[in-house]
Amino acid sequence: MSSRNNLLIDFVNELGDQGYLHPQFFAQLGMLLFALAFAWWVNRTVKRRVNPDQNSWHWRMGGEGLLRAFFPLNAYLLVVLSGVILKVWFVPPFKLIALASVLLLAMANIRILVYVIRRVFDGASWVMRWEKYISGSIWFIYALHVLGISPEVAEMLDSISLPVGKAHISVLTIGQGLLSVAATLLIAMWMGRELERRLMSSQMMDMNVRVVLSKISSVLLLIFAIVIALPLVGIDLTVLSVFGGAVGVGLGFGLQKIASNYLSGFIILLDRSIKIGDLVQIDNRLGTISSITARYVVLKSADGTEALVPNDTLITSTVVNQSYNDKSIWTSLPIQVAYGTDLDFVLDLLKSVTEGEARILSTPAPGAFVSAFADSGINLVLGFWLADPENGQLSLRSGLNLKIWRLFQEHNIEIPYPRREVTVLNSTALKPPLDAA
Repeated sequence: MSSRNNLLIDFVNELGDQGYLHPQFFAQLGMLLFALAFAWWVNRTVKRRVNPDQNSWHWRMGGEGLLRAFFPLNAYLLVVLSGVILKVWFVPPFKLIALASVLLLAMANIRILVYVIRRVFDGASWVMRWEKYISGSIWFIYALHVLGISPEVAEMLDSISLPVGKAHISVLTIGQGLLSVAATLLIAMWMGRELERRLMSSQMMDMNVRVVLSKISSVLLLIFAIVIALPLVGIDLTVLSVFGGAVGVGLGFGLQKIASNYLSGFIILLDRSIKIGDLVQIDNRLGTISSITARYVVLKSADGTEALVPNDTLITSTVVNQSYNDKSIWTSLPIQVAYGTDLDFVLDLLKSVTEGEARILSTPAPGAFVSAFADSGINLVLGFWLADPENGQLSLRSGLNLKIWRLFQEHNIEIPYPRREVTVLNSTALKPPLDAA
């Protein structure tokens, strides 16, 4: 390891040769402090004046990330410019300037990488836990560069090879390949996620079309990233033909069900039989479609529980879509009144119960009907169209039943209960025998 490649040792040697009171050291220190202070002031001013629109496409794609890394990037450029200015009065190299520029560049890389990871994985809990490890890894790589031992570490890793068939691949090649693939995939996933947000927020296209386009664009970006990453690590793209054949055989046997779910997901989205927000009934489970993924559909019931229904089930089984053309549904309340009740008056009374209910449609108008003459009373039905069945019916039914009960109490309308009449045919058989005198 040569000392000229070790920024830290070179800086210490420069101080030892020139001393702390040398004008060149003071000039570097002064320019560095001025660059940091000016960068901090500019960063603070920009943050105050920028009013970010969180829903803006340009802000999400790069504005937010650039603002996070604005201070280290601005400071890095000013420090590099300071080194150029110092050449007018002093003879380079300027070790303090070089050391500071490396540290600022590391800080900028960490902030940009963490921002991209947060956007890709949408603030997942594991991201917060792994941020410090990611930052530590980047600092470690830059520390190797500062200490000047990165060439020796690379040479050591290159000397360690692993047998892969008849060939040998070094650990350095594997590491570079993994980093290249990870970087390209991360960029592709970030662009796919931002494109998905852009499409899903658009109101000019149907919801299913937006979902299909977002899924297809994400897959195409990932494929494009893999095609770019593989040549970077020295892998011939012709091997993909063999790999694709193996994947095809796997899909034909072990992955048949999974492939069926993915294909069914695209069929559902393209034929628009089910959309996000539809009220459907699947296998005796009623709920609202809250999400459609490539493998399953999320069915949210009125009680808040969510069922993950495979897409294949929606294709092969009967699905009752209560909001296919119109989400409003017809529902009814059964009521029974006693014989002798004024039915015309009761029917008008039942119709008045629905007045003032915002969830009940006025057109078509609610109706009250006589459904049957039962053993204990007359069966009536109060029917109406519900505008938002996805919000449940229990609370609405409870409120209507309370109104009916109060009106019946107010007008002395009887709600019958089962009654039975017992006729004694032979009363003498029930008399106890008299004791003999």
